[in-house]
Formats: sequence, C-alpha cells, structure tokens
Amino acid sequence: MIYPFTAIVDQEEMKLGLILNVIDPSIGGVLIMGEKGTAKSTSVRALADLLPEIEVVEGCFCNCASEGPFCSACLEKIENNENLSVEKVKMRVVELPLGVTEDRVVGTLDIERAIKYGEKRFEPGILAEANRNFLYVDEINLLEDHIVDLLLDSAAMGINVVEREGVSFKHPARYILVGTMNPEEGELRPQLLDRFGLCVQVNSLKEKSLRVEVLKRKIEFDDDPEGFYKEWEEKQIELRNKIIRAKELYKKIPITDEVIEEVVKITSQLSLDGHRADIVLLKAARAYAAFMEKTSITWEDLEKVAPLCLRHRLKRLPFEEISGETEKLKELFRSK
Repeated sequence: MIYPFTAIVDQEEMKLGLILNVIDPSIGGVLIMGEKGTAKSTSVRALADLLPEIEVVEGCFCNCASEGPFCSACLEKIENNENLSVEKVKMRVVELPLGVTEDRVVGTLDIERAIKYGEKRFEPGILAEANRNFLYVDEINLLEDHIVDLLLDSAAMGINVVEREGVSFKHPARYILVGTMNPEEGELRPQLLDRFGLCVQVNSLKEKSLRVEVLKRKIEFDDDPEGFYKEWEEKQIELRNKIIRAKELYKKIPITDEVIEEVVKITSQLSLDGHRADIVLLKAARAYAAFMEKTSITWEDLEKVAPLCLRHRLKRLPFEEISGETEKLKELFRSK
C-alpha cells in the first residue's frame, strides 16, 4: 500500500511542481532540492499511484500510445498488418540508480540472434520502462557524466536509439524526469540543471504542529495502511478528478499576445541564458491556470509558478545559494 499523496503534510511547492508536470509533461520534469527525510520519493510514488490509468499498446515493453509514436517492434507489427490491441496500465515510478551501466539505461540488442536467425531482439533498458512514466533519480548530482549525457540526449530527442553492428532499434523515451539532490553534496552539471523544467525547494518542517501531524499520520499509516488509505480516499478521488479536468482544460486556455508580453517582461529583466525559461514559464502558468479551473492566464498565475521555473536558471556568483536569487524575482513582482 502506497502512502496517499493528499495525506502528505505541507511541502506544497513540491506537490505543485509534480502536478504541473502531469498536466503538461512537456514542461520538462522537476528537480527537488533539499535535505533527506522530507518526503521527496514518497511524494513521487504517491502521485503516480493517484493518477488514472493510461492507454498503451498491449504487450509493448515501452508503453507506446495507441496513436504513436511507436517503437520499432510496434512499427513492425503495423507493417505486417497486425492489429495493435490496447490495454490500460497504471503509471509507474522507474528508478535510475547511481552506478548504473550504460546498457542498463539504454537497453541492448542480441547481435548473435540477429546474425544467426535474422531476428531483432531488444532487451529494454530503463529508458524504455520509463516511457510515459516517471523517471526518478535520487541524488542526481552524483550521477556519472556519461549517464547524464544519455539522459540529456533522450530528453532532447524524445527517443532512444540503440545501434550495434549495423542493427538498430528505437523507441519513444518521453518521461517525467524527477531528480532529487542535496546542494551540500555537490552541484549539478549546468546542462542537466537547465534541462529540468521546474526546480522546487523542500525543507524539514519547523512548525511544531506540522511535525506532530507528520508523526501522527505516519504511525496511523504503518499500523493500518488500508484503513488510513480509506480515510483519504475521498480527497484522493477529488484530486485525481481535478487533474483530469485540468488536462482536458489545458489546451483550451488561450495563449494571447498580452500573456506572451507579460512572460517576456519578466524574463527580459533577469540574467537568463537562452529561451527555455520563457517557454517553461508560459507552459507552467497555463498548467496552473488549468489546475485552478480558470479560462485564462493571469499575472497571479505567472507569479505563482515563476520561482519554480526560474530559480535554477538565474545566474549567480560561485558558492552563492540558488534560493538567494529568488529575491530578484520577488522584487520584480512587487514592482508590478
């Protein structure tokens, strides 16, 4: 039994960052920065358990959607005029451990079988399992550079291609990347830091009443998981339905010239590289507006999501805390 997402005490910024990525996966994932024991991995697994099932091609190892894009195996079936039947499965949290090998990440091809029998057999890796799921990397700042490069490539292209001895296999690799790190244990490579759509800060709760509530709920869950889940079932269903409505409403919210100008007004006053910040800020504000069941994007929506979108992109001096840079953002919105 997985701990209910709605029962997690406080940590609202982290929960919002995860929800926005579910509403629009193209936001680009979320980096969770903070100390251990702050419900980071619990939140990710709880949200995946809360979400509705997704439709996939039956038997497909990488959860291809019925409308595509397709992996090489599904394309072969289509070329052979085979019907692709559909089934529903729960979203999963696929973990990428530290010290993982390259073959385990991207998958491997059985070259011997290809040569002997002319059959293309692909052993799926973590990227295949993660397609249309959550890809969770704990302590992502300690990940080896060559594995980081693989993540950057697949995130940029949305596909994973494996080639060996003239034999190739490809499959979609579109996942919600969730990384956690403790800034005190080392920095994250700038290329990977920028790839994350959102960055949220989590801290242990200081308020006595909240710490008491964490303890109470944890003991209740450990003593009777099923009973505890039933207590929160109504709120779980309520949040699930709210996310479903937001996904339906998302593309109905117009992107007006006025909204685009507001976004650029914010980003042009900050020290930012490239244009990814503008794109992510617009998408996140739209997702938040949909989540709040609005029909248009307002300045308040931009203000709500701006720290999540921009704090890790602001230029800072060596050894300067990322959190300190948010003061620039606050001042910008105060002057509105």
